[in-house]
Amino acid sequence: MRLTIRTLLSTGAMAALAALSSVALPGRAAAADGVDAIKTRGTLIVGVKADYKPFGFRDPSGAIIGLEPDLAADLAKRLGVKLELVPVVSANRIEFLQQGKVDLLIATLSDKPERRRVVQAIDPNYYSDFVNVLLPKSSGITDWAQLKGKPVCATSGAWYNKDVARTYGAEIVAFDGSEKPLFALKQGNCIGYVYDQSMLQGKLLDDDWKANYALPLKGILDAPWMMAVAQGNTTLQTAVEDATKDWMKTGFIVNEEKKWGIEPTAYSKAMHEKYKNATN
Repeated sequence: MRLTIRTLLSTGAMAALAALSSVALPGRAAAADGVDAIKTRGTLIVGVKADYKPFGFRDPSGAIIGLEPDLAADLAKRLGVKLELVPVVSANRIEFLQQGKVDLLIATLSDKPERRRVVQAIDPNYYSDFVNVLLPKSSGITDWAQLKGKPVCATSGAWYNKDVARTYGAEIVAFDGSEKPLFALKQGNCIGYVYDQSMLQGKLLDDDWKANYALPLKGILDAPWMMAVAQGNTTLQTAVEDATKDWMKTGFIVNEEKKWGIEPTAYSKAMHEKYKNATN
């Protein structure tokens, strides 16, 4: 057991381990790495999705592009530094932030109390989205209650998996990321794929999905998305919050939605209306 092993270490060994653990690895972010440290490093390191079109996905060259990488690029520009994008998935994104692998998360992270306890959330939230299910047009499903007892593909770590299973009786089959559950859906291993509605709308921009799949159900569980920095990183928190308010003021996110083929959400439009005449 960990406790037993620790008691066998000498005082000197414990001190050495403590000193080692306090040393940041080269090239990594850390909670203490505020704006000044990022500028000294010359790079803002941001965790984004790479399998979540159109919010974060790879182009034919392998580069990560999308709405959230655009937000990250704008932040790097404001700070006067280069941008490094680190791909994350739902199951590891908070861990990457806590481990200092990224300075900031812009990765479709739903705002939940348990998450606010372990990271520093950026306020106001930059986005909000519903949960929905991508279904074959041939499924005949028109109501959430019809999912009862049926296997539904999902992404590991998505907060709504348990809610969908408990409320509607769906049998959740979870996979890492979004490409694996989409592949399983195409293979007929599940009746549908439950995920964030905006991502599923983005998937239907592809002709091969649009031909055979649809979103016949009404979105549920509307939840705001938050960006996050490590706890204690107050200078970066302030910089990102100031940028977020400016995005709301100028309508930057609404324009980004249009750029990437998404119908502007009620939240994005409402926040633009709220901030567009703000003086600070």
